[in-house]
Amino acid sequence: MPSNKSVSDAPIVQFTNCRILRGHQLQREDLWVREGKILNPEKLFFDEKGSADVQLDCKGSIIAPGFIDVQINGGFGVDFSLATGDFKSGIDLVSQKILSHGVTSFCPTLVTSPPAVYHQVLPQISIRNGGAHGAGILGAHLEGPFISKEKKGAHPEHCLRTFEAGAFQDLLATYGSLDHVRIVTLAPEMKRSSEVIRELTKRGICVSLGHSVANLSQAEEAVQHGATFITHLFNAMLPFHHRDPGIVGLLTSDKIPAGRRVFYGMISDGIHTNPAALRIAHRAHPKGLVLVTDAIAGMGLAPGRHTLGQQVVEIDGLNTYIAGTKTLSGSVATMDTCVRHFHEATGCSVETALEAASLHPAQLLGIEHKKGTLNYDSDADFLLLNDDLYVQATYIAGKEVWRQ
Repeated sequence: MPSNKSVSDAPIVQFTNCRILRGHQLQREDLWVREGKILNPEKLFFDEKGSADVQLDCKGSIIAPGFIDVQINGGFGVDFSLATGDFKSGIDLVSQKILSHGVTSFCPTLVTSPPAVYHQVLPQISIRNGGAHGAGILGAHLEGPFISKEKKGAHPEHCLRTFEAGAFQDLLATYGSLDHVRIVTLAPEMKRSSEVIRELTKRGICVSLGHSVANLSQAEEAVQHGATFITHLFNAMLPFHHRDPGIVGLLTSDKIPAGRRVFYGMISDGIHTNPAALRIAHRAHPKGLVLVTDAIAGMGLAPGRHTLGQQVVEIDGLNTYIAGTKTLSGSVATMDTCVRHFHEATGCSVETALEAASLHPAQLLGIEHKKGTLNYDSDADFLLLNDDLYVQATYIAGKEVWRQ
């Protein structure tokens, strides 16, 4: 057997008897991994004269990139919008538990909160790689408080804010720091939002439009200033109207700057969006669809009363409401459930369903060179799934971190 030790002493693992998602297609190929990265086998054979140290038979499984959840408010009794003394152990618990749902990286999401909460919680969210300890953290998603009163949804009205004269300084004072922030959801119709969008974009922070009564031209202007995402499409925005389709109109707008793609999140849990609406969005703009869970602390727990930041919510089956109302407040769906529902509701291909939870969120965050694909030199964060898209095993950096 030729030696592969010339280049690296790290073991090479070859995953065989599988179909891997590469180039938008499920391909009957083996997957080769070394030192947490996906290897190009041709280079290995011809340049290094190397071979596998370990072969793993995947028994016909699908291998897909790990799921990336860019909007998750908590789960398993942990609420990211509550400033508790053991916040760190809470975030660790969620990152560990979501491995079984195929999530290998996520953006912990805070809903509208008082400034004191941001000042306490944000310093405790650090960007980190995933591993046996849990899914990687890509940075925080701050949903609010700069959103519309009319479309506040489950966000507490007394905490909502507007931009005053020093708009960006208002935002900084509210959050305390933007060090580990990856996404900010705001309402683009607010006065002075344009300068805020420009400043956030300049700092590499993704601006998302949501909880808003913006008309289409206000939404288009926000995109021209740098916004690239729509928070949970159809929910907490003006309904589609043929004379002014509002934010929804961005899906087919001809005013998007050249070379820019607008992405949109969808909670594909069968409750937040009717399957017909899911199909309309997907057919209008398939390459922009990003599956999100919008999961709350009650995900993974029995029905009953739980929290979402400052509010008490009630879980009734798969429905979550602000206590005493019929206002939907996040979901209790897991990411793998959302992928299966999306696949079933739209009749899309397996590849399309998987990419909506992996490739598209990676593209949104500009990390598709290392996450969201199984391309050579990408991070070896991937899942083994059966044909019905149930997760059988989760790998991060080439190491198994969860198995059914």
